[in-house]
Amino acid sequence: MIIVDKYLLVVMIFLIVSIPIAFISPSTGEIREHPFIPLFYASIAGLSIIILYSSYKDRKERQKDNIKRRSKK
Repeated sequence: MIIVDKYLLVVMIFLIVSIPIAFISPSTGEIREHPFIPLFYASIAGLSIIILYSSYKDRKERQKDNIKRRSKK
């Protein structure tokens, strides 16, 4: 399970909200003729970076815990 810091969670929420904004106009609620493709791909890239970083950080923390547990024996 991936646990995300609260700051990264806030950024992740903004990125998730920006995905539909790329395709739907917030002022009218209609689907855009020409969607903002860079916004869509930037949001997807940001989400994947956050997920990769949080899993990397979690793995490093688990490794430190395992080293501490092994050294106490």
